[in-house]
Amino acid sequence: MSETKYTAEHEWITADGNVLTVGITDYAADKLGEIVFAELPAVGSSVETGKVVAEVESTKSVGEVFAPVDGTVTEANDAVVDNPELISDSAEGEGWLFKLEVADASVLDGEGFLTLDAYKTLIGE
Repeated sequence: MSETKYTAEHEWITADGNVLTVGITDYAADKLGEIVFAELPAVGSSVETGKVVAEVESTKSVGEVFAPVDGTVTEANDAVVDNPELISDSAEGEGWLFKLEVADASVLDGEGFLTLDAYKTLIGE
């Protein structure tokens, strides 16, 4: 597993080889409030950087989840579809959303991805 990276859209990403695990940050889950619904991308679907690929709905609003990179969805976390509160309870753990296969995981070293310290600065912590 590599260092967790973050996006300005409040997503976290970790790499295990060329498979990336993607979810929303604890900060985003906290801001959304109690999450009551999750819609995830279909396994086998191709996603494009910056396009909406999933949605999480709370009692307050709907949060869109964007593809951090181009890739193919290899797994969707059915547990959060069945129990969306997992996202509220463990956004950066059991509440992960989906996994993507990418050509090269070093894409996470590029522009647009934040370290934990940079993300904390972004959210004012």
